[in-house]
Amino acid sequence: MRSGFFASLFFALLGCSAGTTLPLAADVGIPTPPQEPFETLFYLRNNDEAVRSFADHAQHISIIGPQTFSISAAGELRGQVAPRILEVARSVGVKVMPLFLNPGFDQTVAHALLDDPAARSRAVRTMVELAVAHDFWGWQFDMENVHESYRDRLTAFYREAADALHAAGKTISIAVVPTDGSAGDDGFSVYMQENWRNSFDVATLAEIGDFVSWMTYAQHAGGTTPGPVAGLPWMREMTDWVLAQGVAPEKISLGIPSYSDYWLPTYSDASGARVRGRDISFARANDLADTAGAE
Repeated sequence: MRSGFFASLFFALLGCSAGTTLPLAADVGIPTPPQEPFETLFYLRNNDEAVRSFADHAQHISIIGPQTFSISAAGELRGQVAPRILEVARSVGVKVMPLFLNPGFDQTVAHALLDDPAARSRAVRTMVELAVAHDFWGWQFDMENVHESYRDRLTAFYREAADALHAAGKTISIAVVPTDGSAGDDGFSVYMQENWRNSFDVATLAEIGDFVSWMTYAQHAGGTTPGPVAGLPWMREMTDWVLAQGVAPEKISLGIPSYSDYWLPTYSDASGARVRGRDISFARANDLADTAGAE
């Protein structure tokens, strides 16, 4: 990782339970320059447990990203930010930047939207209207499972939204699946590169928007072999690569997971015996470690 400091850190949450102490920059050993303190962006799912956790820890959070909106192929934004989230955010000065995603990361929906200029325009108008009406700080794109052949169309949609939101005095960011630019040799790695990792012209997206959320987590996940969710050598490799593309450090929000994965042996007639993982919360990971006597 190059010297210097990133503008912000963001934390991928599964909705930590109330009373759980969330890891902050100092807790993970990252120095904070006194003249330019880190901003922390937390993702939040729309459930009671997550909202309670946000209320308990809001004083440590700069930006809250409610994962509460989806977008249709017709450009319709569906969802809302719960009034309690807005109330807490306003009471302590936390900026609100909701995310929208193609539901289930459905590639068909994403491609249909990107192919339709009228649908994109409808979505952009709604983003501006909702941001102004609810005093959102801005919006984050979270469109994933977009084939690499749609890369330029995704960039064009992002530029259209950025122009409109900036004109309204709002901000914009995008969640980007990290890569080191290589596809790997096995079929799964090639699939991931073509449909998830190579979908983003990250240097151009960083120039267009206010920052990119570089999602340095899910190194290992439910469908992979067991391993770290975000091993430090891997995070450094991903971050070195994005910096080498010319993305300015101040445009990078570096992802740190506050969840884990838990692998169990499974069996089915179709695939036989295999190890399968599932996401678990920070609190659940602590409970499992305590039960096993681990530190």
